Amino acid sequence: MKILVADDESIIRMGMRVMLAEMGHTAILARDGHDALQKAIRHNPDLAILDIQMPKTNGLQLAKALNKHNPLPIIFLTAYSQDDLIEQASELNVQGYLIKPVDANALRATIAIAHKRFRDQNQEVSKRQKAEDQLAARKLIDRAKAHLMADGMSEDAAYSHIQQSARSENRSMAHVAQTILDAVK
Repeated sequence: MKILVADDESIIRMGMRVMLAEMGHTAILARDGHDALQKAIRHNPDLAILDIQMPKTNGLQLAKALNKHNPLPIIFLTAYSQDDLIEQASELNVQGYLIKPVDANALRATIAIAHKRFRDQNQEVSKRQKAEDQLAARKLIDRAKAHLMADGMSEDAAYSHIQQSARSENRSMAHVAQTILDAVK
C-alpha cells in the first residue's frame, strides 16, 4: 500500500518509512498537516498515519479534510495518551490509534485492522445507500403508477407500461417514472 505518514518529527517519519518498507509498503512522508494534505491529493494514498500534534494543520483537522476530500483508513499516531485527544479522535471516522514509540508488530497489526475496518465500513455504507436508492426508486415508481391509474389504467397495466417503456428506451424504471411525473407538472 501507499501510506501517508504525517509527523513533524523527522526521526519518527524516517523510522516509519523503514518499518513500512520492511512490510512492503511505500511511505509518503509529510512534515505537517498542510504538506500531508497536498501529498494526499497528489499521491492518493491507501492509508494515512497522522500525528495528532502537528504545526499548521493538526492531525484531527487533517483527518477531517482527508475524509471530506478522499476517504481512506486513518490511524492516529501520538506521544500523548490524553483522554481528551482520544475522545476527539473517536468522534472522527478513524480506524486506529497508536501511542509512540511504535514497534513494527503493533504497526503491522493496526494497519491490517484499520484497512479491514475501513473496507467493512464502506461496504455497509454502500449497502445502506443501495437500499435507500432502491426505496426511493420504488416510491417514485409507485407515484407514477398511481398517476397512470388515475388516468384509468389498472395497477398491473400501469406497472407493465413503466416496465416496457424502460426496456424499450433502455432506461431504468425510476427514470421512466420520473418522466411520467414530470409530464404531470
